[in-house]
Amino acid sequence: MEPYSSKENKRCNYLFGETNAVYHDMAVKMGLSDSAMNILYTICDSGESCLLKEICRRSGISKQTVNSAIRKLEQEGMVYLKSADSRNKYVCLTNRGKELSQNTVIRMIQAENEIFAAWPKEEVDMYLELTEKYLKDLREKAKSF
Repeated sequence: MEPYSSKENKRCNYLFGETNAVYHDMAVKMGLSDSAMNILYTICDSGESCLLKEICRRSGISKQTVNSAIRKLEQEGMVYLKSADSRNKYVCLTNRGKELSQNTVIRMIQAENEIFAAWPKEEVDMYLELTEKYLKDLREKAKSF
């Protein structure tokens, strides 16, 4: 049987998988599960709190998995929930959560910032524009499913 993926699609899938593997390896080295790392990362990327539904959307993790990981982080004293309104909750970092994040996901964010800072502005802009274009086109194709 002939392969379904084009050479370009295979390369894209390989790079995406390898990138995810690097993030997984960093999480393991820092003693975090992938879910905890994604939740803490999303919170820190937003500031010190983030809507629960936004964590699900931005991390790509199912609501059930996010809720389970947040319960564990709550039990460990890393986060707490605060009502935003009758239907939404904020996930907020405790002081312990801020300390943990400083030593883990904020280091990851700093590494990412350093990578973009080392690239010429034109390359950063091109990378982001093409990534946005791919996402837009993929969303359009996904409508037919």
